[in-house]
Amino acid sequence: MSSPSPSAAATPAERYPFHDSALPLDKRVDDLLSRLSPAERLSMLHQYAPAVPRLGIGAFRTGAEALHGVSWLGVATAFPQAVGLGASWDEELVREVAEAVSTELRAFHHHRPAAIAPDRGPNSLQAWAPVLNLLRDPRWGRNEEGYSEDPVHTARLGEAFCRGLAGDHPTYLRAAPVLKHFLAYNNEDDRCTTSSGVRPRVLHEYDLAAFKPAIASGAATGVMAAYNLVNGRPCHVSPLLEAELRRWAEPTGRELFVVSDAEAPSNLVDPEHYFDDHAEGHAAALKAGIDSFTDHGEDSETVIGRLREALERGLIDQEDVDLAVRRQFELRFRMGEFDPELDPYAKIGAEVVDSAPHRALARRAAAESTVLLKNTGLLPLTDPTKKIAVIGPHGDALFEDWYSGTLPYAVTVADGLRARLVPAGGELAVHEGLDRILLRAATSGEPLNGTAFDLGDWGLGVLTLRAVDSGGFLSVKEDGSLVADQAVIKSWDVHETFRLVEADGGALLLQSVLTGRYAAAGADGAVKVTAEDAAGAERFTRELLRDGRAEAVAAAADADLAVVVLGNHPLIHGRETLDRQGLALPPAQEELLKAVAAVRPETALIVMSSYPYAVDWADEHLPAVLWTSHGGQETGHALADVLFGDADPAGRLPQTWYRGDDELPHPLDYDIIQAGWTYQYHQAPARYPFGHGLSYGTFRYGGLEVEEGVLGQDGTVRAALTVSNTGTRGGTEVVQLYVRPLEARYQAPRRRLADFRKVTLAPGQSRRLVFDLPVAAHLAHWDVATGTFTVDPGSYQLLAAASAEDVRATAQVTVEGPAPAPRAVLGRRTGAADFDAHRGIALVDATRTDGDAVTPAGSDAELVFSTVELTGSREVSAEVALDGALDGPDAAELEFSVDGRVLATLAVPPTGGRYAWTTVTAALDGAPHGVHDLRVALRGPVRLAAFTVA
Repeated sequence: MSSPSPSAAATPAERYPFHDSALPLDKRVDDLLSRLSPAERLSMLHQYAPAVPRLGIGAFRTGAEALHGVSWLGVATAFPQAVGLGASWDEELVREVAEAVSTELRAFHHHRPAAIAPDRGPNSLQAWAPVLNLLRDPRWGRNEEGYSEDPVHTARLGEAFCRGLAGDHPTYLRAAPVLKHFLAYNNEDDRCTTSSGVRPRVLHEYDLAAFKPAIASGAATGVMAAYNLVNGRPCHVSPLLEAELRRWAEPTGRELFVVSDAEAPSNLVDPEHYFDDHAEGHAAALKAGIDSFTDHGEDSETVIGRLREALERGLIDQEDVDLAVRRQFELRFRMGEFDPELDPYAKIGAEVVDSAPHRALARRAAAESTVLLKNTGLLPLTDPTKKIAVIGPHGDALFEDWYSGTLPYAVTVADGLRARLVPAGGELAVHEGLDRILLRAATSGEPLNGTAFDLGDWGLGVLTLRAVDSGGFLSVKEDGSLVADQAVIKSWDVHETFRLVEADGGALLLQSVLTGRYAAAGADGAVKVTAEDAAGAERFTRELLRDGRAEAVAAAADADLAVVVLGNHPLIHGRETLDRQGLALPPAQEELLKAVAAVRPETALIVMSSYPYAVDWADEHLPAVLWTSHGGQETGHALADVLFGDADPAGRLPQTWYRGDDELPHPLDYDIIQAGWTYQYHQAPARYPFGHGLSYGTFRYGGLEVEEGVLGQDGTVRAALTVSNTGTRGGTEVVQLYVRPLEARYQAPRRRLADFRKVTLAPGQSRRLVFDLPVAAHLAHWDVATGTFTVDPGSYQLLAAASAEDVRATAQVTVEGPAPAPRAVLGRRTGAADFDAHRGIALVDATRTDGDAVTPAGSDAELVFSTVELTGSREVSAEVALDGALDGPDAAELEFSVDGRVLATLAVPPTGGRYAWTTVTAALDGAPHGVHDLRVALRGPVRLAAFTVA
C-alpha cells in the first residue's frame, strides 16, 4: 500500500515561487505564507494542519514517536530503551540506531497509511525524540525514556541521536528531531500540577546543559514543552523558550519549531488554573513560543476556535500566528514535502522495516547496552555442553514499554541460550517461578473463567493472571466482564492488574487496580468486576496447583548454572503518569532469587529493567550480576553473546544505583545541589556508582599528563593518558574524565563529568587518549552574583576514572586570573532567587510571563547571600507581594541580618494578590561595613522578588 506525497494531493497547474527549489528557503516560505488567507494560517496551528488544495499543499501532522524504534504505527525494529542506549556510552552506536529508526519512519511515511486519522495526512516525519530530561531521581516513572543523570553524557548522546534522525544532507532532513520535554521534568505523580523548583545554578549547570548542545549545533529541529511547572509557571508559557532555546538556535540560521505536549495547552486552565479561560491560555502559549497545539486529539476546531477568539479579543495578533506558521513551513520544506523529486530520502522502500541490517544492529545495541555489575569469575561461560536453568518471570518473556514499537519477533533469554546450548549438546531448563492457581468462586464452586492462572506478582500487592488455557492475561472490559484475551499488556489504561484482598474467614476478593471495583457474581452467575465495595464482592478460595518457587529451585539444583532474570514490567508501577515508590525488587522476585541461590551457588542474576533497583543482597551473595534495559527483539541473542563472551559487556551505568537503606531526597526536590542528587552531590556510598561496569578484559591506566599546568580563564586544558589491556581477553573500557575545583567559594560538585572515550583493546594493546577541555566550558560555574558562567582562579583536579568512584589517575591545573570580587549589592537590584544557599523555600513565578520569586514552603524560610560587600549601606528596600489579608500586624515580614545581628525587619502588608508587587523599605541598624554573609528570613506567606541595598 502506498499514499501519495502530500505535495501531490492537489497540485495546481500554476507553479508559484514557493515551488522553486532554487530560491532561498526564507523566500519560499515568504511566498507560501503570503498565499494563505488569515483563516488558513490560523488553521495550521493545530497538530493536524489541513490541506490547502488550491495551492497543492497536503495535510500535515506533527509528531511520530521514535524513541527507540518507530512506535504506535505497526511492526518495526525495536531497539533497547533509551536508558539502555545511554548505558552504551557510544555516540556512534546511538547515531546508527537513530539512522535506522528514521529510515523506517520514512518507510511508514511513504508506504504505510496512517492508522489514526488516515484522512489527516501521512504518518509524520517529525520525530518526537530524543528525551533529554535528566534522570535525577531513579524512581521517575519515565526513567526508561532518558539517557543519563549527567548533562554532558545526555547532551552528547542526544545530539548523536538527533544527527542520526536528521541525516547528513545539507538541505533535506530524513526526519526532524524534537527534543523532549522542556524543562526540569522528572516526576509523574500529579505531573500537570507539580512545580519543579529550579534555582539559577541548577537551571544553567544542570537542566539547560542537557538541551543546549543539540540546539546550538543545529542537530535538533524542535522542542516539546513539558507538562510540569517550573518555579510556579507552566512550561508551556515559559519565557525560557525564547530567552534560552531560540537564542541558542540563532547562530544556526534555523528556527526551532516548538510543539506542545498532548492536552497541555488545555491544562493551563484546568487543572492548573493558571489562566481564567482557554482563549487566554492558548494566547499566552502562542506568545511564549508554542508553534503547534497538540490538544483535543483530531478535533482541530476546538483549538482553532480558542485561538480565533484570542485574535478577536486582541490577546494575540496576526504576526504571532504568522511567526508560528512560518516555523512550521520552514520545517516542512526541509523534510522534502515540496521537492519530492529532489528529496534524497523519498525513495526509501518499505523493505527497510525490520530488515536484516536493522536486526543485526538491534542485537549489537542490546549487547553494548549490557552492564556487568559484578563478576567473581563465573563469567564468561566457556562450556556450552553444560545444563543451564533459566529462571524468573523475565527468563522467557520480553516486554514492550509505552513507546516501544510492536516487536516483529521476540528472542528471550531462554531462546538465546537455547540456540547456544542445544547444538553443542547442552541442556536448558526454563521455569518462570510463578505459582499456578485456581480461583474458585464461593457462589458457584466453579473456577474463575473455568481455567487455571499463572500468577505474576509485581510487588505492592499488584498481580497479573495469565490463563493457562489461552495464554492471555485476564483483562477487565468496559462492562466489567473478565476475559483472558490479552497476549501482551500494553495500553494507556492497564486493565490487566489485580489485587487479591483478604476477607473474613480466609476468603479472597478479586479487585481491579484500574477501577478499584471488585469481582462479583451476577444473577446469571457470570462474574464481572462491578462491586463498588467489598460487601458485594464474590468470595474466592485459592487452590495451588503448582508451586512455582519449588519447581524453580528443583530445576536450579539439577543444573550446572542458574541464570535468574528479574525486573519490572514497563506498564506496571513505574510508568508514564506513575512514579515508583521505592527501589526494591518485588519481594516475590527477591525471595525466588534467594531460594535458587541457596541450592545453586553458581547463579547469575540478570536485572532486566527500566530503572535501577537496590540489589544489595544479590551483590553480597552472588558471583555475577548484570543489568540490561528492556532491550528489544534481539535481547536474548545479545545476552547469550555477552554471557558466553562473544561480546564484551561494554555497557556502563548511566545513573547511580543506590543502596536500599539510602534515604533519597523528596521526589519534588529538584535542587540537586542542596538535596544531594546524582553522583555530583550525593554523599552516601552507592551500591554501583555512575559510570560503573566491568569488562572481560582488565585495564591499566597510565599517569594523567597535562600539557600546561597553568592556564588563563580562556585557555584549553590538554590532558592525555595511556590505557592498556593487561588481561588475556579483548575488552572495552569507557575512560571517564571528571573535574572538580579544589578551593571553591561555592558549593561545588564532588566531581563532574567533562569528557569520556570508549575504547576496545585486544590483549596487550595500548592506546593513548588525548582530551581537550576548554576551561570556560568545563571548569566554570554559574555565578549567581553576576548572572553568568564564571571560571574562578585557583586549583582544579582532573580525574581519569573507570566510574565516578573508581579514580585511576589524577592531575592538577591552576587557572590564573583576577580574584572574584565580593558580591556588589549597593545600588543594585538583587534577585531573591540568586541566593547561594537556602532553607525552607519554594521558588515561584513573579508574574505570569517572566521572573522568579521566593516564598516560604512552610511558615518561614531563609536565604543566604555569600560574601556581600555592605560598606556604605544605609537602608534596604524589598519587592514583595502578599495575597489576602492576614491577622495581626506581624503576620508577614522580612528580616535582614549578618553574623547573627538583625539589621532590619520589614513588615509586609497585604498587596491584593500574588502578582500585586509593592516595595517596603527600612533603615539598616548599625550601618554595617565590610564583607558579610547576608541572611534574609521570610516569615509568613510573603513573596520576595528582589531587594536593593542603598
